[in-house]
Amino acid sequence: AFLPKQDEVFPDREHFGRIFWNQARMSSEGIPQVACVMGSCTAGGAYVPAMSDESIIVKGTGTIFLGGPPLVRAATGEVVTAEELGGADLHTKTSGVADHYAQSDEHALQIARRIVSNLNLEHCQNQNPASSEPFEEPLFSADEMDGIIPVDARQGFDIRKVISRIVDGSRLDEFKEHYGTTLVCGFAKIRGQPVGIIANNGILFSESAVKGAHFVELCCQRKIPLIFIQNITGFMVGKKYEAGGIAKDGAKLVTAVSCADVPKITCVIGNSFGAGNYGMCGRAYDPRFLFMWPNAKVGVMGGEQAAGVLAQVARENLERKGETLSEEAEMKLKAPILEKYERENHSFYSSARLWDDGVIEPRHTRLVLSLALQAATTYRPPSSFDTKFGVFRM
Repeated sequence: AFLPKQDEVFPDREHFGRIFWNQARMSSEGIPQVACVMGSCTAGGAYVPAMSDESIIVKGTGTIFLGGPPLVRAATGEVVTAEELGGADLHTKTSGVADHYAQSDEHALQIARRIVSNLNLEHCQNQNPASSEPFEEPLFSADEMDGIIPVDARQGFDIRKVISRIVDGSRLDEFKEHYGTTLVCGFAKIRGQPVGIIANNGILFSESAVKGAHFVELCCQRKIPLIFIQNITGFMVGKKYEAGGIAKDGAKLVTAVSCADVPKITCVIGNSFGAGNYGMCGRAYDPRFLFMWPNAKVGVMGGEQAAGVLAQVARENLERKGETLSEEAEMKLKAPILEKYERENHSFYSSARLWDDGVIEPRHTRLVLSLALQAATTYRPPSSFDTKFGVFRM
């Protein structure tokens, strides 16, 4: 704002505050908004990208802050540069205020075009969403799927290797690529059908849960089906994370997934344990279809964790009596628990009880998902999806 003229631009009904009121109301009407931050967004101007559906910020020139360096120094005495206070690295990697990191103005405009291409405007009006348009096959062979998952389930791998063998042209337009990196979210197509993909790339933290909830909201507004690719042991635990509010942040993701009215299809390619199963659209969250790879496991937790917890309880009970739990007794206590969980968490145990819709070969994942998408969208066109969210705990 031009401070000498503040009485002409700030207090009245149609002054600056109305811009953000309009943004919020337009969003509630389903009108897409994309912000491209190429320069400084200061004070109220910071709310423009913060209230947009998706925001792009340019490295070195784009900044977003409620108070710029002069105001910060005057108010707090802190000396800070504009880049440190609200630059692209801060907002795409730490705060999550911006969603896309652009190297230049030209790059930012390319990203903006890509965002517009993912608004799904044509399919929202299409009464027959099963695409008859030509589509590209993935650049990578599905026969390589078997070699992606490590034999040791505790060993990490890049989930993008799986996604690249499922989606058309192996293209995934990632959302918040540098924020909440243990959850990969992005727009893609499977045999011509637009989809939003949410895939685990590690344990869930607060940042990844909030990112996932935001992405679900976008897909619901754009009436885009959601594909969940599960390989999750749960949410992060510990004093630091509980103090950081991981319970309420995880609840945001669970709420978003629960209320999403678009078709949801889940594929478990590894573990599906605990609250991670909830946030990633397990059976209780009404996915239209849920498939499992042969190596997949589902349960309240893994066998080693369950055995460890019960052994710790037994140890504490004995210590209260002045006794100790020997290593031999501990192993004897754990053995039946490990055997029980190994058997009950197995994909075949799940499928035999109709907890899923079938165990599929990894190389058939793209075909199975495309057929499931067609079945889920043909009888009910995208224009009829009507998501209503409850209260998100902030």
